[in-house]
Amino acid sequence: MQLTFQSLARGYYRLSEPLVNGAFLAQAAARFYVAWVFFASGLTKLRDWETTLFLFEYEYSVPLLPFDVAAWLATAGEIALPILLLAGFASRFAAAGLFIVNAVAVVSLEELAPAALNLHYIWGILLLQIFIWGGGLLSFDRLTRPARH
Repeated sequence: MQLTFQSLARGYYRLSEPLVNGAFLAQAAARFYVAWVFFASGLTKLRDWETTLFLFEYEYSVPLLPFDVAAWLATAGEIALPILLLAGFASRFAAAGLFIVNAVAVVSLEELAPAALNLHYIWGILLLQIFIWGGGLLSFDRLTRPARH
């Protein structure tokens, strides 16, 4: 049996096809993971609002916003946007909003441990992936999208 480029390509695609068909599971996992991370952060802020305000006033240096407005916006974003992302409803909007929250968090913290910074990078990459490719097959976005002709 002679190995040709065509036979190698056929074998490769035959072996990798199940991964292509299961990509929607990776999209859903990314949505669920990032949604949980940000939602849990929002709940932490709500549980101790006085500490949240203190941190936004003295620890975080959010540019261009008064500390109390920044605290409200961050908390609202971390509660509402993950719910949208989890449901896969307005996934791109939710991912873009959380990407901004994530970026502001990185910029506003003066000292961020390398491990924590790497997590922010991972979340940012996952959010960009959701923004680019959408919520996937397991999302309400898929149900509400107009039919293509």
